[in-house]
Amino acid sequence: MSEIQVASRYAKALIDLAAEQNSVEPVKKDIELFLDTCRVNTQLQAILKNPIISLDKKANILDGLFGDKLNKMILSFFKIAVRKGRSQVLYATGKEFINQYNILKNVVKATVTSASPLSSDNIAQIEEVVKQATKGEVILTAQVDPDLIGGFILTVGDKQFDTSLSSKLNKLKKEFQQN
Repeated sequence: MSEIQVASRYAKALIDLAAEQNSVEPVKKDIELFLDTCRVNTQLQAILKNPIISLDKKANILDGLFGDKLNKMILSFFKIAVRKGRSQVLYATGKEFINQYNILKNVVKATVTSASPLSSDNIAQIEEVVKQATKGEVILTAQVDPDLIGGFILTVGDKQFDTSLSSKLNKLKKEFQQN
């Protein structure tokens, strides 16, 4: 079974357990802390993925880092995963947990890429349009790509809306080449 499949199943079990115990929000915060720690400290990810490091040592490292910071349920989950020899999927499980949380709470991630920085009013308008279209909470990330020349590209989930001038020029160029 692939790492993503295992991580997805573990995340599903974790979110179900958290929902059962009415602690989805605290568990999400704990998972975010774990993910942030892993992003900042790549050595932690390397330790969790290394098959040479003993399972006890991995469990002790996690307990030492997070013992007094995380919910007991999360610590128990980490220990079980390590004991089962699945410590290498903990980071992917955390990311998948956040994805499943977003689905559960109808949170949509969107990215807008523009040729120049957008004003806060423009960003608010785009957020509102996405919010109305998806009927969910929107987390919008704004990026700048001068190669777009003008316009913007809005990506919401797996959908993309391209209104950039560079895209329109490329389409025009293809039409001229075909004719």
